[in-house]
Amino acid sequence: MDATPEDRLLDGRVRLRQAPEGYRAGMDAALLAAACDAPDGARVLETGCGVGGALLAAAARRPGALFVGLERDPATAALARENVALNDMAARVEILEGDVALPFKSLGLAPFDVVMANPPYFDDPKALRAPAPAKQGAWMADGGLQAWTSFLLKAVREGGAITLIHRADRLADILSLLAPKAGSFQVRPIHAHADAPAKRVLVRALKTGKAPLQLLPPLVLHPREGAKHTAEAEAILRGTARLEWL
Repeated sequence: MDATPEDRLLDGRVRLRQAPEGYRAGMDAALLAAACDAPDGARVLETGCGVGGALLAAAARRPGALFVGLERDPATAALARENVALNDMAARVEILEGDVALPFKSLGLAPFDVVMANPPYFDDPKALRAPAPAKQGAWMADGGLQAWTSFLLKAVREGGAITLIHRADRLADILSLLAPKAGSFQVRPIHAHADAPAKRVLVRALKTGKAPLQLLPPLVLHPREGAKHTAEAEAILRGTARLEWL
């Protein structure tokens, strides 16, 4: 544990140990955490929580909510538990081992008020150069995006919120996969630069929601000159701002 590099999130409020050779929580995890809108008393599930980057940042932002992280890799789950202890969050955050390829009912848990996920961005091995073995599970979805959306729909209660961050070019797939049982969609495009197409989208839906889809103002991450991040993105990364939903 002492040899594992440690990062700081939310301007130092969250300590995160991550193996240097595996997938490392970054901007997508930070945005997912900032988009978690769990009220006090809510139960929140993150599927594929990794070492807990998004999960612990969301828990720090929402101190009145209870969090469960689901991770299929035992070694990664063990490191996530160490990170929970490192941040003194064991009273509110729990790490379970499990796979979205298995039925949600196998966990023996009641449906959650809020579920969130950063699913692997690819399900076709021919779509990109093969990732390093340590990153394979984070980049390639064995059961495809459908396995993730199906699990999330089972894991959330009626009226509960589902929040995803994913590739912008999969937006149509996300909406169609969730639409049979969810609605009230809100979509926030994420642009690297103001003059570039969105590469990511944050999508929020309510199970059994009926409201029309809303396309929200975009988040731009980087200016072309000057600072590394825009003022809005910097505030989100430091934890002084949230990504709000309507």
